[in-house]
Amino acid sequence: MAPHANGSVEPSRQNSPKPPRRLYTVKETAFEGLKPAPPNGYRNTTADTAIVIDNGRFSSFPIEEILNNITGSGTTKAGWSTDTNPRLTLPPIMSRYTDRKLSRKCTFVGSDAYVDANSRQQLKNAFGAGSGLVANWDVMENVLSFIFRRLGVDGSDGGVGRPIVMTEALANLGSARKAMTEIIFERYSAPSIAYGVDSLFSYRHNNGKSGLVLSSSHTSTELIPIFNSKPILSHATRLNWGGYQGTEYLLKLLQVKYPTFPGKLTSVQAAEMVRDHCYLSQDYPLETSHFLDWAGLEDRDHVIQYPFTEQIVLEKTPEELARIAERKKESGRRLQEQAAKQRLEKLIKKEEELEYYQDLQEKAQSITKKEFRRILDNNELRDEVHLERTIKELSAKIRKARMKDVGAVENEGEEEKEIPTYPLLDIPDEELDENGLKQKRHQRLLKAGFDSRQRAKAEKEAEASRKAMEAEKDAKRREDDLEGWIEDRRANYAALRQRMKDRERLKADLSNRKSMASQMRMKSIANLASDNPADSGTGGKKRRRGGGEDTFGANDDDWGVYRSIAAEADSDGEDEEDSAAVLANLEQELLQYDASFTEKDTLAAQSDWTKSIVHAFLRGTSPYDPENIRENHQLHLNVERLRVPEVVFQPSLAGVDQAGIVEIAADILLHRLQAPEQKENILKDVFCTGGNVLFRGFEERLRSELLAVLPANAPLGVRLAKDPLLDAWRGAAGWARKTEDWKAARVTREEYSEKGADYIKEHDLGNAFAG
Repeated sequence: MAPHANGSVEPSRQNSPKPPRRLYTVKETAFEGLKPAPPNGYRNTTADTAIVIDNGRFSSFPIEEILNNITGSGTTKAGWSTDTNPRLTLPPIMSRYTDRKLSRKCTFVGSDAYVDANSRQQLKNAFGAGSGLVANWDVMENVLSFIFRRLGVDGSDGGVGRPIVMTEALANLGSARKAMTEIIFERYSAPSIAYGVDSLFSYRHNNGKSGLVLSSSHTSTELIPIFNSKPILSHATRLNWGGYQGTEYLLKLLQVKYPTFPGKLTSVQAAEMVRDHCYLSQDYPLETSHFLDWAGLEDRDHVIQYPFTEQIVLEKTPEELARIAERKKESGRRLQEQAAKQRLEKLIKKEEELEYYQDLQEKAQSITKKEFRRILDNNELRDEVHLERTIKELSAKIRKARMKDVGAVENEGEEEKEIPTYPLLDIPDEELDENGLKQKRHQRLLKAGFDSRQRAKAEKEAEASRKAMEAEKDAKRREDDLEGWIEDRRANYAALRQRMKDRERLKADLSNRKSMASQMRMKSIANLASDNPADSGTGGKKRRRGGGEDTFGANDDDWGVYRSIAAEADSDGEDEEDSAAVLANLEQELLQYDASFTEKDTLAAQSDWTKSIVHAFLRGTSPYDPENIRENHQLHLNVERLRVPEVVFQPSLAGVDQAGIVEIAADILLHRLQAPEQKENILKDVFCTGGNVLFRGFEERLRSELLAVLPANAPLGVRLAKDPLLDAWRGAAGWARKTEDWKAARVTREEYSEKGADYIKEHDLGNAFAG
């Protein structure tokens, strides 16, 4: 039986006309044309104006106005340190292919790579999938060249001619930083470069001094305690889950949910679904347990409509339909005439056979027995009794065929059946020859069968009389005590339903060879097939081959094995049919006399697939038509809307063997930080940044979860960044405008030449050197 989604839905609501469901269209990346380079660029800057590049780990949720609907990966943002917003925002991708018509190689960078289908097929990302580290330096170099050209750098002096400030991930690999430094100095001849952690730049831009920075970005989630503007990197912790992993998780959930979906599911589409439809629950266990309840499911279940091609069905005119109907009627009449002709031919043939057999029966008096026996053998008849039975059967068939032709219904009760006689049974065996003895034995068998049928008929009439008396008694009890009668019927109904459930459970257990019921059955079969059964009384010792005595069957209990196995195999079908009939009768009585028992309480209603939890999960509240092309191209997002954002709090939902952000934050605040002053100041400012914190309800959920694990009256403060997506770039630009701090932290070209690409300067907004 399928589990019921919710039994509280009213029938009137189900049958009432409903407005059409709101359908959400699937979003694809679109190319919106080439855009001109921003004005007032390179020529309006000085030698101390830095080029600020944010490598885009915070862009798990893209900004449509900036990205032109480009989604699915982190975006790189670039601009001058004097700007308030980045001038360029582009995905770090490149496409290179050969145009056969133009006979030249084309290279597209950023959003231009979506210009046509050929360029889309050759897309390459600069960063590794879900890692946040540069994996394709050729793409990265082309992205940097594109940025410098769009910013107006002419390269007249052989390089970019401006210092560079670039963000990087927390605990970035030294090899990745070394390769980037070599490209900046060797390929672009930059005068200097400075690195900083993106989340620390964002915290600085939001005027943070002491607090816990929670940065949930495109590829990971990091928690960094900061005290007096200095990050405590030894206590920083990373959770390997971000917007990219959430997108891939939703994509896998949908692929498992709809394995035969005719459309193509892509990461770009999944990223848009995460952004537009997912939100963070304030009580995940409670909300998910009731999310598929019938009440309100239409609002919670979001239907994503994929494009499809509707099949064109040509509608016929009324004249054409009338002609088709007339042709069908004419064809039906011809078929009826053919059938009547065939029945008439069969009837004539049967009448001829009947006339032949009747003539044969009359000839028996005028010919010898030997000749009569030869004629019977030629007609495949055993004896005179067989001939008489054949004549009766043909007469009955002819009479039935004639009644059918005139449209009457044969009533077997009107014609009294003749009681068969068995004259040979009264004649002693000594007076009969061999043929007579054979016929006597045959008549004895016929009489035994007739007597058995008469007894069965009498028993059936007695059973019918008994049921009529019970029905009369039951009706009288119902009139005298209706409530008690209904209570008994409900008890019988519940007991029968329980027996049917137990039978289904036992059948399922028997199909599983590891279940207890299956093992007990196999144990009985093995004991039965054993040379030395356990219950045969031989003390459990194995009998030697060819020796000893097999005593199986001497004890009546030995045959219980056969009975138990046979009962399991033979009783299922009959019991199920009888139980179904009795259950249907009980439901009809309860529907008629019990006002509290409605159609929705019946087994058929509760077994209805369209009212089950599985149907609500896959298809929502609407009936599903497998032949409807529109419905086949629809995805239903329900519990996935909660499950994807929940992973940062419960990573085990996605199989990630790490603690959630609340456990990590509690460990940092309560165990790793020892100084009370540090704990108090950091507790007051839990700062959330990055695109993955933009889920609705994130701030409230984090605050409530932290309050549950922190001591009472803890001075907890939780806030979001002003702009979780752009504050990292703005913080880096503001830091580059503060000449003293920036100049002290940058690595100049002379220092690079002297100390190598591994050289790094530590500062309050960057990574620390780890030898």
